[in-house]
Amino acid sequence: MSTVSLYHRHRFPSEIISHCVWLYFRFSLSFRDVEELMSSRGVVLSYETVREWCFKFGQTYANGLRRRSPRPGDQWHLDEVFLKINGRLHYLWRAVDQDGDVLDILVQSRRDKKAAKKFLSQVIKRIAVCPAGDHY
Repeated sequence: MSTVSLYHRHRFPSEIISHCVWLYFRFSLSFRDVEELMSSRGVVLSYETVREWCFKFGQTYANGLRRRSPRPGDQWHLDEVFLKINGRLHYLWRAVDQDGDVLDILVQSRRDKKAAKKFLSQVIKRIAVCPAGDHY
């Protein structure tokens, strides 16, 4: 039994399609940027074609990139920064791991310790699976 290729009945070879989708998701480029990069390599296609490919094949590539992304460290803390936005003071809370990588941010117009703690617990639930007995 032969399986049908994911790229069956497409005009371009699978290598070009997968490269365009990879460029779009890996480097956060626009469809027109991918079109320009490919035209500089001699491949003439439209940004609309790239958009259709990303819509059709993109989830597979995005999932793969997400799986290979580095995992956050095991020690986290909240970082508080004061910002002025349009002349008004705001509070920026950042969930940061031990390597200084920002996991998520929260901006508030007033300082609220309870909301900041809730924010950190939501980040922990979303990103990390804590083994029983470990507390942060």
